[in-house]
Amino acid sequence: MSNEPNRPVSEAEARDVAESAREQSWEHPSFARELFLGRLRMDLLDPYPDDPDVEAPERRAFMERLEVALREHVDGERHDVEGEVSDEAIQALREAGAFAIKLPREYGGLGLSQSAYNKAMEMVSAECASTAVLLSGCQSIGVPQPLKMFGTKEQKDRLMPELAAGAISAFALTEPNAGSDPANMTTRAELSADGTHWVLTGEKLWCTNGPIAKWMVVMAQTPPKEVRGRMRRQITAFIVDTSSPGVEVTHRCEFMGLRGIQNGVIRFTDVKVPCNNLLWKEGNGLKLALITLNVGRLTLPSCAVGTAKRALEIVRRWTKQRVQWGQNIGRHDEIAGLVADMAAKLYAMEAIADLGCRWTDAGGRDIRIEAAMAKLFNTEMGWTLLNDGFQVKGGRGYETEASLRGRGDAPDPIERMLRDFRIYTVVEGSTQVMHLFIAREALDRHVTAAGALLQPGAPFGAKVKAFFSAAGFYATWYPRLWFGWGRWPRHAEYGSLATHVRWLDRTARRLARAIFHCMLRHRAALERRQRLLARVVDIGAEMYAMAGAIARARTTAKDGDVSGGKPAAVADLFCRGARRRVAELFRALKSNDDRRSYNLAQQVVEGEHAWLEAGVLTPHGEADKTQDAHAAAADLAGERA
Repeated sequence: MSNEPNRPVSEAEARDVAESAREQSWEHPSFARELFLGRLRMDLLDPYPDDPDVEAPERRAFMERLEVALREHVDGERHDVEGEVSDEAIQALREAGAFAIKLPREYGGLGLSQSAYNKAMEMVSAECASTAVLLSGCQSIGVPQPLKMFGTKEQKDRLMPELAAGAISAFALTEPNAGSDPANMTTRAELSADGTHWVLTGEKLWCTNGPIAKWMVVMAQTPPKEVRGRMRRQITAFIVDTSSPGVEVTHRCEFMGLRGIQNGVIRFTDVKVPCNNLLWKEGNGLKLALITLNVGRLTLPSCAVGTAKRALEIVRRWTKQRVQWGQNIGRHDEIAGLVADMAAKLYAMEAIADLGCRWTDAGGRDIRIEAAMAKLFNTEMGWTLLNDGFQVKGGRGYETEASLRGRGDAPDPIERMLRDFRIYTVVEGSTQVMHLFIAREALDRHVTAAGALLQPGAPFGAKVKAFFSAAGFYATWYPRLWFGWGRWPRHAEYGSLATHVRWLDRTARRLARAIFHCMLRHRAALERRQRLLARVVDIGAEMYAMAGAIARARTTAKDGDVSGGKPAAVADLFCRGARRRVAELFRALKSNDDRRSYNLAQQVVEGEHAWLEAGVLTPHGEADKTQDAHAAAADLAGERA
């Protein structure tokens, strides 16, 4: 193979690889896309969509089997201490059907909905996050999901029955130098001289389930091809049998949390992959990964919900039984505030986690932004919620289950839950990567309209052409953002939540104006103002969560309150907090220290402020570098003086 794919990748090439893998069209409506364009489409989520098979006997029977397996065989504390999910637990989950929830019945699967799968993952994550990751690694992004979406009939007939029976699978994309930027991928695959197989060589990092997987989807660079007059890197997906000669687990990774997961470094040395194991088509690997992740990202939001539910249950018990200063601590104002915030945030988290699943089941919706928003919002909000629960438990939140049990206290697993949850804001696209992904999709209509005006380095002629082409769109779109009635009596059908819907109506137009003004102010440089874009995305995520919570509460009210509860009151409290957070984000769009902090960061990176680190021991091999940095900083200070 040519060495061309292994040369350093330029910024323009990395952008080109990412852009070529995007879904280019919007064939179905998207609530979030409309929101960023200044339109509040409550009709897209209200009434709140139904859970399709919630009453199906097959689903009820499966959930009962799953509950038995979790109670009798899955032990989160044991898996954490021993560093693996036990064979006994895995076999019990196999027998319950937990590895085949969404797989078609004709291949031995249960044929249940995305909603059923996510509710199962919610239950599992509340008991043991490592077990949830094991199952998710198989069914969210492992072989079954991309095979179901892109596999040939021959591939499905050959592999699906084995996967439905519980064969463990994995997804191998990340490399030591290729994380969020897949253009840096160095794993290669070259077609054999006789055309019967591909030869795969490379190394993958942080491959969840990799050390115990039977099958895995592996992304690799295949020879570049000419596309529209220029050579373009090709990333292709292959289904690899891990028992093939040349597949080697070189390292088992260990982490702060999720200590029971099997995650490792997988090396491929001249591995022969049959041609009929190429998934979808050559060059479509990254697109396959992104499309798969649109659905795969629905799992983490539900896992976050399951953990949050367990945290709230622990806190509810504790605040009622723990007495200080003559009354239970739930009656102390500051603790009560934490408990109320936990409940309100959980309600919104579950609303948007379920929305994505139910839209997926119903079809007819583009959820690429909504799935990413749910992942972003639920992992960040869930971390805050869990940290508040930890604070309420105090010293007992910091103590391990074994220690609590050893002295006769309730062994609530807050300490383990906190360690396990922390990775959720990083895995499957970190918060920062989600900000960039959502921002790109939110700006897509503007990119289509303005074209070269937003592209760094675009020729002057192209910019002029783009200017005239954009004029038609903005001449009608922008003025509409200043008109529209978002006050009483509009949206009166939402009752006590109507004021929040009216606020969303007005704020959607304000958000769209803010995006447009940022584009005018920064033009092509906007893509580098990542903190600015992150605020825009966070505003949209808060608004999406508000809309989801409101729609859920309204639909519940129509059907009758659950167990005597008052969903509207919970949704109302969440919306009030969200509106304050959004107000602060809007202020920071105009008044911030982004430039100063960026400049200071560059100085810190270059060692100019290494004096801040004085007084601590330096790692071996770094002492000379630190000394040099101190000297350089002193010289620079002298020059400036």
